[in-house]
Amino acid sequence: MPPEVDNYLLIVPLFIAVAVGWWLGRRERQERSKEQSKRLYSNISRDYFTGLDYLLNERTDEAIESFIKALEVNSDTIPAHIALAKLFRRKGDVDRAIQIHQNLLARPDLDRSEFLRVQMALARDYYAIGLLDRAENLLLEIIRQRPMRETLVKAQRLLISLYEKEAEWEKALTAADQLATDERKLLSRELAHYCCELAEALIARHQYKEAQGYLRRSEIYDPNGIRSCLISARIAMDQSQWKLAIKHLKLAVDRDPLFVSETLDLLRRCYDHLAAEKELNAYLKRCMVNAPSTSVTLAVAEQIKDEQGLYVAGSFITEELKKRPSVKGFNRLIDMHIEHGAESARDSLRVLRGLTGQLELSKPVYRCNNCGFSGKSLLWQCPSCKKWSTTKPIQGLEGE
Repeated sequence: MPPEVDNYLLIVPLFIAVAVGWWLGRRERQERSKEQSKRLYSNISRDYFTGLDYLLNERTDEAIESFIKALEVNSDTIPAHIALAKLFRRKGDVDRAIQIHQNLLARPDLDRSEFLRVQMALARDYYAIGLLDRAENLLLEIIRQRPMRETLVKAQRLLISLYEKEAEWEKALTAADQLATDERKLLSRELAHYCCELAEALIARHQYKEAQGYLRRSEIYDPNGIRSCLISARIAMDQSQWKLAIKHLKLAVDRDPLFVSETLDLLRRCYDHLAAEKELNAYLKRCMVNAPSTSVTLAVAEQIKDEQGLYVAGSFITEELKKRPSVKGFNRLIDMHIEHGAESARDSLRVLRGLTGQLELSKPVYRCNNCGFSGKSLLWQCPSCKKWSTTKPIQGLEGE
């Protein structure tokens, strides 16, 4: 949705809130002198209708300023002030939003629910501008006051996001433990990755036992997680537990066949250490049915080449490309023709291979299914939309 539309979606309710706030404020002042009421009415009406004129003429900033002048701070207009601050924050003017919220908090007549609501909004301001320490302190204070469930959940969720942003994974898990069970389930995927992040750090220090503890916890949060399987396989391989590593790698493919390409090199290493090439061959043939991809096709082609020769392997790739065309598969087929073809054709094939090789190298390997961000590295959290487990190997002509 364009920013201009977002602005209008906030200004229209604000426009209504100004009118309601003015009307309620006018009722409260009916007992005052008629002359004072008349002057007040005149001032508010002037600012209010000036703002309306600006709004109708698409002068958003001037309209906001006029509405601010028209709004007297009282219990009826606090939602309008918070909406104004939210609009400033969304427009990138966080300092103005902070000023509005701090002015509201300075009022001695705010009731508890209003005070907590403004505190929550101010915490969002600090979070948006990167003042994470201030946001953290404010959120912890809100949580300590045990507000209503809705406010409490919002504060806890924002605190978890803050810890995630700071890569404070243990603190994020601790904060999540304070959530109600149903709310915690909504974050199961994120919590599983927090555990994996902690496991990765422990593996780097060769603290495998502690890492495995976090991986078991990750499996509880997300029983279908792929990352925990791959990390568990790495731990097993570091300890020369080849059969256990194979088990974890196969489990990853069972959970999501799209990740078969991430397991093939590791599986080959495991089977090589076990001298069990036939078992690998049988598994790859099953993958051709259950988890087809270009990487699997090329792995099977290498087996055929070793057993039956280059010509048969090339014919196999050709037939598979008819079913699943891909640049990667085409490049391997060209390599085989360069290796086995006539000398007169090799120069032309090398030129073609150079072009198609550049095409393959220029294309991303992974893509986020949520926002479309793509790259050459597998990132478990998309750097664009910040979603977890949305990035997968690209399929199709330019991928697997």
